Amino acid sequence: MLIKGEKISKIYDMGEVKVNALLDADFEIDKEEFLVILGPSGSGKSTLLNIIGGMDKLSSGTLIYNNQIISKLDSKNLTLYRRNNIGFVFQFYNLMPNLTAYENIELAHQIATNPLDIDEVLKDVGLYERKNHFPSQLSGGEQQRIALARALVKNPDVLLCDEPTGALDSKTSKEVLKILYKFLKKYKKTVIIITHNSEISKIANRVFYLKDGRIENIVNNKNPISIDEVVL
Repeated sequence: MLIKGEKISKIYDMGEVKVNALLDADFEIDKEEFLVILGPSGSGKSTLLNIIGGMDKLSSGTLIYNNQIISKLDSKNLTLYRRNNIGFVFQFYNLMPNLTAYENIELAHQIATNPLDIDEVLKDVGLYERKNHFPSQLSGGEQQRIALARALVKNPDVLLCDEPTGALDSKTSKEVLKILYKFLKKYKKTVIIITHNSEISKIANRVFYLKDGRIENIVNNKNPISIDEVVL
């Protein structure tokens, strides 16, 4: 077991209104797992991902990572947790427009304690020949692959992906999913994807189903299909 959540809740105080974004979530996530967190908008997917990634503090409960209680860390150590253990991939690429693809990846490389080789990661995402291009010179799919490379080069134990294919066409979406799967297998990492697309859940080892802030069901997928078989 790599990550464990015990009775995790997140309540946002909006003045007179309290929003229960996540309620009493219990879960375990294993090393080298391909996990999909599935649910409609507002179900608590992003809140759960942000708590696992140390970007948001929980209101109650306990989050444990590799036998360390993350939910008790102060701001400085939470930053170190994110920097050293977690990689983030978002729906929108958030690349620095005035930096080349290589330089965007280099930003993450410089802060990592055990980074991968930038050129090797560029080859992994199939964009080594485009490394000196600026984001404006790259397609949307290429920009997402550079954003992926920026997350991968840190060599994180866990890669958290928030709707990573949400802005992409079917063909490019499959390319991105294949890169994520290759990273998991090649470097023996854990990949967690949140999505509202049930087709993506078919490639996962396990699926967390969220609704109204609760984990309604956890399903072990004994026979994941190949990414090429997914209908996106």
